[in-house]
Amino acid sequence: MAWGQKKSGGRKEPQFGLAASLSELRLGPQDRVASGDDESKKKPSAKRKASDSGDDAARERKPRGKGSKRKSKARARGGLGRLVYWGVVLGLWAVIAAVGIVIWVGAHLPPIQSLEIPKRPPTIQIVGFDGSVLATRGEMAGANVSLKDLPPHLPKAFIAIEDRRFYSHYGVDPVGIARAAVTNLLHRGVSQGGSTLTQQLAKNLFLTQERTFMRKLQEVELALWLERKHSKSEILELYLNRVYFGSGAYGVEAAAQRYFGKAAKNVTIAEAAMLAGLVKSPSRLAPNRNPEGAEKRAQTVLTAMADANFITEAQAKASIGQPSYNVKPAGAGTVNYVADWIGEVLDDLIGQIDQNIVVETSIDPKLQSVAEASIIDELAAKSVKFNVSQGALVAMTPDGAVRAMVGGRNYAESQYNRAVTAKRQPGSAFKPFVYLTAIEAGLTPETIRQDAPLDVKGWKPENYTHEYFGSVTLTQALAMSLNTVAVRLGLEVGARNVVRTAHRLGISSKLEANASIALGTSEVSLNELVGAYAPFANGGRGATPHVVTKIRTGDGKVLYVRPADQLGQVIDPRHVAMMNTMMQETLLSGTARKAEIPGWTAAGKTGTSQDFRDAWFIGYTANLVTGVWLGNDDNSPTKKATGGGLPVEVWTRFMRSAHQGVPMASLPNARQGGFLTSLIQSATQVSTPAASSAQAPVAQAPVPLAPISPGGAYRPPPPTRATSPSARPEAAAGLDGWLVDRLFGR
Repeated sequence: MAWGQKKSGGRKEPQFGLAASLSELRLGPQDRVASGDDESKKKPSAKRKASDSGDDAARERKPRGKGSKRKSKARARGGLGRLVYWGVVLGLWAVIAAVGIVIWVGAHLPPIQSLEIPKRPPTIQIVGFDGSVLATRGEMAGANVSLKDLPPHLPKAFIAIEDRRFYSHYGVDPVGIARAAVTNLLHRGVSQGGSTLTQQLAKNLFLTQERTFMRKLQEVELALWLERKHSKSEILELYLNRVYFGSGAYGVEAAAQRYFGKAAKNVTIAEAAMLAGLVKSPSRLAPNRNPEGAEKRAQTVLTAMADANFITEAQAKASIGQPSYNVKPAGAGTVNYVADWIGEVLDDLIGQIDQNIVVETSIDPKLQSVAEASIIDELAAKSVKFNVSQGALVAMTPDGAVRAMVGGRNYAESQYNRAVTAKRQPGSAFKPFVYLTAIEAGLTPETIRQDAPLDVKGWKPENYTHEYFGSVTLTQALAMSLNTVAVRLGLEVGARNVVRTAHRLGISSKLEANASIALGTSEVSLNELVGAYAPFANGGRGATPHVVTKIRTGDGKVLYVRPADQLGQVIDPRHVAMMNTMMQETLLSGTARKAEIPGWTAAGKTGTSQDFRDAWFIGYTANLVTGVWLGNDDNSPTKKATGGGLPVEVWTRFMRSAHQGVPMASLPNARQGGFLTSLIQSATQVSTPAASSAQAPVAQAPVPLAPISPGGAYRPPPPTRATSPSARPEAAAGLDGWLVDRLFGR
């Protein structure tokens, strides 16, 4: 290689001087300084010199290659060192941040003392006036049960489906979390949870149900705390006694009682599987709401129990093929309408509920059962014929204490309370407030008014029969439910005064002060309408419908006692006597002749709204005031159901049963058997028989805002003076006129 270089590069001339010697300086041993003798002896030839020059070049290149490798290795070692350094730094900061988060999360946890004994949700027990339990509201928490008292398959069912590694982790299961993450990733959604039983217990006991990262961190900390504080058996027992199972049931004991009607210690494998399956989604899978979903989930639990070798394959197949659990219907009784109403007013009575309470009510369980049967049976027999799908009933004492309330035909199907919440047009059932206003203005039951066509700024109210009877007394007009007379009275006394009267007696809904108010065109609830009739039954005192009489804690501490009404006298007793006399005739000879309670004096008023959409009857004795409504939730017309038909039949059935064994009493200032009827009976003893026209069927006069067919109408002859002094008139054909003639000779 040196020779090649010489040929191509030419002869290399020697250079002299300090710069030249320094440029050729090398660090090798061959570059040491030699003596002059050595230089003369070892003077190389031209070829040797060229060869040495080539060797020197090779030697020059070699040390330079080794230095580059050393530098690259040094740089690599420096990069690795920097990586380790910054890794350590970041790790330290991560540890500091983690410690800070733990401290911050821990600072926002509930106080440790509140974690020692978790507080159960409050239970509201509702009892009747006889002390019997009617319903349970709020959270139904069963008694604590010991783990050793439960059948082994019950806790194993929960472990199999919720936390199979329960006895292997320390509150948090990384394996379970990883498995859940992979499963959810594969299913592209949340199909499996990674929370352990301990984490679920921590959440249920101490935290809210919100889905936040903060709550999850708190859950982890509390789970670790629980594992350190309690044994596995204690945690499992606490879990089983606190977990929510839907339908207001907390704990396995309450759930077993709610769904199976038995103690938790007696549940079968299939029942245990169903209970364990509810934890995933208690509201959605509750068997009283979703029996198919609950059964399907129970089958999943049974499969998991078999996979975990908690039960045999044969046991799993037997339970899946023939499920032994039989869901106990809960909340189907109509008394639950009462319980819901109580729940709505509790906050106003005692504020926030933070302990178990007992609510004593005025409900009579026997009357509640009778009321429920009266509504349900009547609708079952005639709902199709009259196109009536729903009904409601309210019965209260004359002082407003509700004894029975039915808000619909089936609470399980519809929780809408048609007795309290629904507001409908009362029709002619509102007329007593018009007539009372007229009586208070100086008119009497014998006052004569004209039943004739009427035009009120283009509105022409008509009677149910489209017939007019000329001069009639107010008693006749109310008993026959003549619309034109009611409108005339309303115009005479003023719509605003009618509204004031209704509000004074207890109507709380907004009423429109116009001419049609006389025919009940403003909507009211059944409960308030019945309450507004109560003063007629108690002598004129104001009464507020109520159901709660006392509230106390479980240990007997009284939280509330209902005070006496301070409304005082809202109707003059003389006017009460006149109104009772008039409304008695509705039952004796008017639109409610089917309403009869043997031995009792009763009064009331029927009502039918426009197009037969609502049928009402409010009737009362000195013992009870009862109202009935029948109609449809969608406000669709019925098939000519009137207040004098189905509602009267329901009312009569209920009131006859309610008055059995009750000492008889007369209405305030009313004569036994009715004021007019008693005089008629005495008059028949001295009168001679006379031919009389047969009475036609009675039907209620609805609000005539649209033409209504007169089928089945009440058709009395026009009220006229009797042609023979010894002739007995028909009851509906001028009783009052006949009475005035007999008493005053006019």
